[in-house]
Amino acid sequence: MRFPIMAVKGLLARVPGLYRPGARGTGNTDLPRYCYSVWLRHLVMACRHGMAGVPESIAELGPGDSIGTGLAAMLSGAGRYYALDVVPFAYAERNLRIFDALASLFEKREAIPGPEEFPNLGPALDSYAFPHGILPAAGLERALARDRLDALRGLLANPGGGRAGDIVIRYCAPWHDAGVIEAGAVDMVFSQSVLQHVDDLERTLAALRAWLRPGGYTSHQINLSCHGTAPEWNGHWAYGDWAWRVLRGGRAYLINRQPHSAYLELLERHGFEVVSDVRRSDACGIGRERLAPRFRAMSDEDLATRSAFIAAVKRD
Repeated sequence: MRFPIMAVKGLLARVPGLYRPGARGTGNTDLPRYCYSVWLRHLVMACRHGMAGVPESIAELGPGDSIGTGLAAMLSGAGRYYALDVVPFAYAERNLRIFDALASLFEKREAIPGPEEFPNLGPALDSYAFPHGILPAAGLERALARDRLDALRGLLANPGGGRAGDIVIRYCAPWHDAGVIEAGAVDMVFSQSVLQHVDDLERTLAALRAWLRPGGYTSHQINLSCHGTAPEWNGHWAYGDWAWRVLRGGRAYLINRQPHSAYLELLERHGFEVVSDVRRSDACGIGRERLAPRFRAMSDEDLATRSAFIAAVKRD
């Protein structure tokens, strides 16, 4: 049974010295082609919904084992990148290795790695061809100029990043205060399979709104499944609050168990207009009769929504 195993791990996580946040990896975020695919998917979707080319200033929530996705944004022409994580995972040597591989992918104008390579990666695109219309040759030549690449490599040698002329990289882990980024300084905030791990969504969305300029864009792929806490993909909604506390134990984060509609409501309440909401449904999970009391009012749509890509624009 999954629950006893997860519960034992949760209790062990409370023992000093046994649980080390950041000791385990966070998925594929140390793979250059994964980072390349994630960034270009978010960029293509942003331009589809009104963004005019590569944003100058971006922020990423939960970059994971590397800041590779943000580096892909820098290599496509972004000038400022802020990476914010709860636990420090990304390290200079790994970032430098991924940076060189990403530069090669952009120089070759590689197609976006699609579902045959990353079958569970979202958001899905209509075409995975390299987006020449968004990244024309002249702009990429400037972004990939030798002196600019050398400046970026120099910043990566410092774990916290820094500034080189107009280029800025800042890595903040852990971050607790919205003041880590100047208000109105960011054009786009994005995350990939991260928001479901955020306990305080209210505070996080308030920070996103503060960071974004008026009309700024926010883009999130959200995984609403159980993340291994139950046999069925939506079995995390069957646990009562006490059982979930035991299962969570002393982990720095797990999942917040919020359904799809909660993210839409939070964005609306924090002054965002949702411009894209692409759901992936799965009817093979638990039924309504097995839901814990706190989730019994959940809609049928929420109960069947396994993941969602949600993009929104900050209203003035």
